[in-house]
Amino acid sequence: MTIKAVFFDLGGVILRTEFQAPRQHLAERLGMDYEDIEKIVFGGGANGSAARASLGEITEEEHWHNVMKTLKLPPGDYERIRDEFFAGDVIDHNILNFLRSIKPRVKTGLVSNAWSGLRAYIVREKFDDAFHHMVISAEVGVAKPDPEIYHIALEQAQVRANEAVFVDDFAENIEACQRLGMKGIHFKDAASAIEQVKALL
Repeated sequence: MTIKAVFFDLGGVILRTEFQAPRQHLAERLGMDYEDIEKIVFGGGANGSAARASLGEITEEEHWHNVMKTLKLPPGDYERIRDEFFAGDVIDHNILNFLRSIKPRVKTGLVSNAWSGLRAYIVREKFDDAFHHMVISAEVGVAKPDPEIYHIALEQAQVRANEAVFVDDFAENIEACQRLGMKGIHFKDAASAIEQVKALL
């Protein structure tokens, strides 16, 4: 079956934490371990608000206010803490340029579990042009590995499951897309992911 759509995840794939130092310094300054601050921002800390923000039940700003409450810091400082937390994150322009290069031939899309601010971030960083469509969990109210989010992506691209490939860094998200009949590529590094997509195309 011909591949007509290529979907990529964002966090851990296109956008990766390449430098731990800024997050480490932030944790140390707050008298915490690196893992503790990650748990608060991404995990069940702050009343599980990260998951709620991923489903669009609360805004990204509300989530950060909850994080600040957990950290016992003034809510007004959240932008400074957020920017420091993400300061080691790097956008992979090789992947984006690859997506731009195949865009005339196949549908390209993003499928990301993310908070309400993601679309504005992508536009601000000027890489929205790499995708025909972006499916962001906070906007659609459903998150990977729920099959519904893949159905939304397939519907937007107007392709069948067996005509699509999805690249993600979490094995459970790959297994979920494969159960629907999509091809799945478990992301390890950019070069091999791009080669695997090229082979399928």
